[in-house]
Amino acid sequence: MKEIPPTARLILATHNTHKLTELRAILADYSAFFQPEMVISAVALDIPDPVEDGLSFRENALIKAHTVCAATGLPAVADDSGICVDVLGQSPGIFSARWAGRHGDDKANLDLLLAQLSDIAPAHRGAAFVAAAALVMPDGTEIVREGKMVGRLATAPAGSGGFGYDPIFIPTGFTQTTAELTAEQKTR
Repeated sequence: MKEIPPTARLILATHNTHKLTELRAILADYSAFFQPEMVISAVALDIPDPVEDGLSFRENALIKAHTVCAATGLPAVADDSGICVDVLGQSPGIFSARWAGRHGDDKANLDLLLAQLSDIAPAHRGAAFVAAAALVMPDGTEIVREGKMVGRLATAPAGSGGFGYDPIFIPTGFTQTTAELTAEQKTR
C-alpha cells in the first residue's frame, strides 16, 4: 500500500474508474465537508480489491468498505450495484459486473443480457438498477443506504454516457436511456 497523504479524510473503496468519477461528483455537493484533496481512492493507495463474496449488494458494499477502512484507518465509502431484471428473477443482480464471465467486461455483459432478452416483449422488460452504499468508520460504525431506480430495458443500446448497462436502461418517467441522460440527471 502506498503512503496515505496527510490531508486524506475519506477513502473511496472502489477500483472502478467510472464509479470514482460519479462518487467524486456526488461528493462535490458536500465540498464544505470534503475538499478534493481530502478524498482519495483505494486505487491511488494500491489497496487490492477484496473478494466480493456477499449474497447481497449490502454485504458486498460492506466487505469493500471494511477492507479499505481496516487497511487505512480512515473512514471508507463503498458501493455495490447492478441491474435486476424482472423476467430473469432479478438477475444478473450482484453478478452484473461479471454476467458474461469476466469481471468488468461491460460490452460482453450488455451483449449477453440483450441476447437473453431478445424474444421478450417491451411490456415485460421491467428492470431496476439497485445500489447499496456503505460508510465504515474506524470505530466500527456502519451506515448503509440502499436505493433503486426502476425502469425498463431497451432492445438496443443508445447513448454514449455512463457505463455498464446504462445504454439499455430507461428509467421510469424518461424516454431515453441513462447513457443519454446528463450526469446531473443520472446522479439525481
